[in-house]
Amino acid sequence: MEYRYATEADAPALAELFAANHHDALTERQRAEQGFVQGRFDTGVLRAMAGARELLVADDGGRIAGLLALSVPAAVAEPSPPVAGLLQAQDALEWEGRPLGEVRWLLYGPVVVDAAYRGRGVARALFTMAVAAASERADAVVAFIEAGNVPSWKVHVDGFGMTPLGDYVAGGRTYSAVAAPTT
Repeated sequence: MEYRYATEADAPALAELFAANHHDALTERQRAEQGFVQGRFDTGVLRAMAGARELLVADDGGRIAGLLALSVPAAVAEPSPPVAGLLQAQDALEWEGRPLGEVRWLLYGPVVVDAAYRGRGVARALFTMAVAAASERADAVVAFIEAGNVPSWKVHVDGFGMTPLGDYVAGGRTYSAVAAPTT
């Protein structure tokens, strides 16, 4: 497995992986068992993110096994409601005793792993790569997890040790902000 930055040529495969794991494409049971991703990430958006070096991928001999976005939050062109809510809540959320708004941080996620590769360390390797990639530009990586997305909580908080910063509401849904240090 090769872990690398995505290229613009990866965009169609990334869009397919994202669409297959989107909240709206899954049943309630699938969301409860495997988690889900949100937002609008079509081929054009993913191509632009790859060009800006905002996407990390797990590449298994040309097959995209997973992806992880790592973005400058203020640079997100059209933030989705959860991202906009996180940006609005950042002064009420604390990281290491300081308001998040006073901390250099990067937006971590979405992250998605192809069903055929789950349980094989792909998400952990992408997380490790993201933390290392962010270390020169930020003090923390920050993600949001929608209430009820138990699989994502288990991976990121229970598994990777990300720290809960607090909850916020956006678009009528509740989210938990979680963070990990980059050092």
